[in-house]
Amino acid sequence: MPTIPGLDETARAIIADGKGILAADETVSTITKRLTARAIESTADSRRAYREMLFSTPGLTAFIGGVILQDETIRQDSSTGIPLIELLAGRGIIPGIKVDTGVHPLAGAPGEFVAEGLDGLRDRLEEYRELGARFAKWRAVFIIRDGLPTAKCIHANAHALARYAALCQEQGLVPIVEPEVLMEGAHALERCEDVTGRVLQAVFNELFDARVSLEGMLLKPNMVTAGQGSARQAPVEEVAEATLRVLTRHVPPAVPGVVFLSGGQDHVLATEHLNAINMLDGPKPWTLSFSYGRALQDEALEVWRGQRERVPAAQQVFHHRAWCDSAAALGRYSGDMEGEAGFAPPDSTPHAPH
Repeated sequence: MPTIPGLDETARAIIADGKGILAADETVSTITKRLTARAIESTADSRRAYREMLFSTPGLTAFIGGVILQDETIRQDSSTGIPLIELLAGRGIIPGIKVDTGVHPLAGAPGEFVAEGLDGLRDRLEEYRELGARFAKWRAVFIIRDGLPTAKCIHANAHALARYAALCQEQGLVPIVEPEVLMEGAHALERCEDVTGRVLQAVFNELFDARVSLEGMLLKPNMVTAGQGSARQAPVEEVAEATLRVLTRHVPPAVPGVVFLSGGQDHVLATEHLNAINMLDGPKPWTLSFSYGRALQDEALEVWRGQRERVPAAQQVFHHRAWCDSAAALGRYSGDMEGEAGFAPPDSTPHAPH
């Protein structure tokens, strides 16, 4: 598989120096649920104001190297008339875009799903690149139940991920490949490790067959945890060991970075797990960082609640969480940081989105 000039530099820049990714690519329906739960009316303007608040947080560029946008957001302007994608790029944050169109029932596989969106993807990627995106993301999901996931489901999603990744690189975009084994269920950590290993092996087999340049991509997997309904929740160190073990067995060292999803973990626990993985002894040929959505955003959204006067306070708690996650990506996080402000000198003049 050839190395594609420029893509490897972009992939590494996103995760350089302890930086990670803010996943702000929630669909309109998903973010509407989160806003409505806090008595915030969901409109195009309120969604823009919320994301602009995050993107314009002072000091953020020290911890966030990339932001995943959604189709609505990549086309929106800030309250000052600057396109949001340019607001990010102007601060040195690399903008990306979610391109799958969601998961849908997989025919012939009851209870399983496949991500769709390959039809017309080449043209959409070209348009997003012209708008300023430099990477893209595609998410596939796998459910653990008795007999699930089936080989059919694993193959269908791995094949789609590989086709997407190849199209991204053809269009000059770094693909983020996201195979997520869901935390839903009562399965043990050992079952999650087995399924995650089988999924990752299938994904990289398909990426190889599709001639995807591994140096010019990022992997966004789940951590290896017990299901949320399991009676035994493994300690942080056990999760870290199982996660690193499955990566070592199934992820080629040519991949420059692994940016974990939080998968519904509590924001502090997601930080603790990432830190523990990075503190483990043994070879880690990839940069191990984060691509969190709710685990980065939830505290700030709770503080903001749609009120313009609360923007500075919300930005401060968002900055604090990004600071903690960046420290975890370097293996330097400690619980003492949770009580500290961690607010660095601003790299831009703070403003309150309207």
